[in-house]
Amino acid sequence: MSWLNFKQQYLIKFWAPLPAVIAAGVLSTYYFGITGTFWAVTGEFTRWGGHVLQLFGAHPEQWGYFKVIGLEGSPLDRIDGMMVIGMFGGCFAAALWANNVKLRMPQHRIRIFQAVLGGMIAGFGARLAMGCNLAAFFTGIPQFSLHAWFFALATAVGSYFGARFTLLPMFRIPVKLQKVSAASPLTQKPAQAKRRFRLGMIIFLAVILWGGLTAMNAPKLGLAMLFGVGFGLLIERAQICFTSAFRDLWITGRTHMAKAIIIGMAVSAIGIFSYVQMGLPPKIMWAGPNAVLGGLLFGFGIVLAGGCETGWMYRAVEGQVHFWWVGFGNILGATILAYYWDDLAPSLATSYDKVNLLQTFGPLGGLLVTYLMLLAAFLLVVAWEKRFFRTKTQLNNAVKEIV
Repeated sequence: MSWLNFKQQYLIKFWAPLPAVIAAGVLSTYYFGITGTFWAVTGEFTRWGGHVLQLFGAHPEQWGYFKVIGLEGSPLDRIDGMMVIGMFGGCFAAALWANNVKLRMPQHRIRIFQAVLGGMIAGFGARLAMGCNLAAFFTGIPQFSLHAWFFALATAVGSYFGARFTLLPMFRIPVKLQKVSAASPLTQKPAQAKRRFRLGMIIFLAVILWGGLTAMNAPKLGLAMLFGVGFGLLIERAQICFTSAFRDLWITGRTHMAKAIIIGMAVSAIGIFSYVQMGLPPKIMWAGPNAVLGGLLFGFGIVLAGGCETGWMYRAVEGQVHFWWVGFGNILGATILAYYWDDLAPSLATSYDKVNLLQTFGPLGGLLVTYLMLLAAFLLVVAWEKRFFRTKTQLNNAVKEIV
């Protein structure tokens, strides 16, 4: 395959979601095995909120929440911080390769309201449940934590109500019609595309070099950045967004992304299982009301905002200003939760058990239960898809008969 064909096929064109999500599952497994930590981003974003407060003289490091997740050093000193920086670098490089970077302003003020409020609700919910879409789906479920199943099911319910809520008339933007004499011709800018591709390669190589040099002195920090670059490339090129997976499920009946995510978790689970059997501790969190309430808020919030953690990250670097506001709201909501954590935690989280399915059912039993629940989730998605389109077909036929 020539360079031009490779460039067009793999660096410029969008990637198919299914193999990309499977690759993300495999990558997250090795990330856990090599660094000993988990693919998650909202915890680090919460720390960023804490650092901002420190700049203004506050002492969030004394809050109970930051005593749980830590606030030491800077993002450059933390595995999560370096991984997130790598993700942004990978996203930006991938967007430049495809000439997919353009400043796009929100179409209406209501969209900014949605972005900030939805981001705040999602950030608050994610941190209340001790995980976001990544920390629950690509970390919690494959790591056999019962809390992640509570969160996942509640997220699905919350996203349903979020989808219905965003269909209300108040969120419909007025359409402006413009009279034209002819269709506008499609304009291509090959010179701009070449410049941006080169810039993308420079950024890609710079982040890879940064991660490689860091790995020489601090192996886990450097490797975290390199893994982050891989995660960033995957989510941007395949447009991996959990919001679209849930929203499309309820509104359009499309289930391709939802099924891909379930398969990705199934692939990740067996790898995580192997590492756990070798002695690495999995991430197990409280299976309490915090997981359910957090999931409901998170599901509702991501649909209202229009993007989850992965979704707003890659869309923000593509120049979509709407998602800058989503990210701001996300960090703000997570920081607010951290402030109120000491009041909420005893009744909603820390009084409940951390349930490890591998301990509850035994190693093989926990693995089997996880796969059976993933299979059930997959079959439910397929059944919903068939029901959705069957109902839609029946409705269309009824309309035709009336007409």
